[in-house]
Amino acid sequence: MKRQMTGQWRSRRRIAGGFSIIELMVALAIGSVLMLGLVQVFIASRAAYRLSEGVSRAQEDSRFAMDFMLRDIRMGGHFGCVNDQALLQSNNTLVSHLNAANGPLNFAISIQAYEANGTAPGNTVNLAAPTAGWSPALPGYLTSLSPAPNAGSDIIVMKYLNPQGIPVQAIAADQITIDPARWNILTQDGIANPGLFGVSDCVFADIFQAAGTAPAAGVIQVAGGGLNTSMPQFVNRYSAEFVGQTMLYRAEAVAYYVANSPITREPTLYRARFAAAPGSGTALAAGQPEALVEGVENIQLLYGLDSGGAVDNLNGFITDYRVAPATEQDLRRIGVVKVGLLVRSPERAGTPAAGGAGGPPALRALGTTYTVPPADGRYRAVYENTVALRNRLFGN
Repeated sequence: MKRQMTGQWRSRRRIAGGFSIIELMVALAIGSVLMLGLVQVFIASRAAYRLSEGVSRAQEDSRFAMDFMLRDIRMGGHFGCVNDQALLQSNNTLVSHLNAANGPLNFAISIQAYEANGTAPGNTVNLAAPTAGWSPALPGYLTSLSPAPNAGSDIIVMKYLNPQGIPVQAIAADQITIDPARWNILTQDGIANPGLFGVSDCVFADIFQAAGTAPAAGVIQVAGGGLNTSMPQFVNRYSAEFVGQTMLYRAEAVAYYVANSPITREPTLYRARFAAAPGSGTALAAGQPEALVEGVENIQLLYGLDSGGAVDNLNGFITDYRVAPATEQDLRRIGVVKVGLLVRSPERAGTPAAGGAGGPPALRALGTTYTVPPADGRYRAVYENTVALRNRLFGN
């Protein structure tokens, strides 16, 4: 009896001791399906995150790039309380004493434009291999900045007086005195030792290089040497009786272009300031190029010209939009600038190439079409804006 019970117990233990092969196969199949589902959810979530990150980075970069460019473009023609057009139309009351052979110091032309070859409205740009070169050809002071030669991006150079000025307290034949407590206005935006200045009232404006500065005393010394080709005639042009209406500004000359970052090799929006320290001789010093925004792959620019035609017949109505104007007179007629930026995400976002089969439509900036870029998975988008040169419109 005891032996019989022991055998039954062992038999029951063997029956309850594990799963059959069929049960294991079913369990593995169900587990695999669940695991595949989890993996798919993870992959989809990761792809959505990468796309969202790429979109947000491109949008953020475009806002920064537009903010920088539009702020400087908007200042075109600012020469105190009267713009450059009004000054140039009235007996040459805008005088640049700087050596105009240094292209960025030719303040008689506030805007200089360079159109990338093959990028006019209606043209198609192959982002993988765009046409090299610009029209007109780049001068030496721009080629020295090493803009990306095959980026197909336009370049713009702006010259103006800084928005903030300081009232002149005293003026003599060879020096200007301002309130030293306000000297910091001249050193804003990272210019620690400014040397290029403009002095202006509502009748005259003079652009010059200081021979020396004494910030503690608020004194700017002037001489005929250095970058100055002539000595400013302050006393003859700015009445001592109304000297409080005369303002001193820092003179600005900046260029915007696309170049590859030497660190990341990514296309980047650069700004270069052309500056010279007080009394620094006859050579213009190109400021260290500033890498502003990474991921800006292409710049397209269109210029709105005043319909008045001749510079002495401007009316403030913009009816003609062109690529970079070729003549000095047309450059002086510019009253509006349209800016188009092609911006890409810094990392792969898993997006198909625009314009490709099954992908989003081809991208266009100001009428210029971009062909399918390399299938690098980057998110790309175009952002456009229009800025009026407020110092040039409506006879201001």
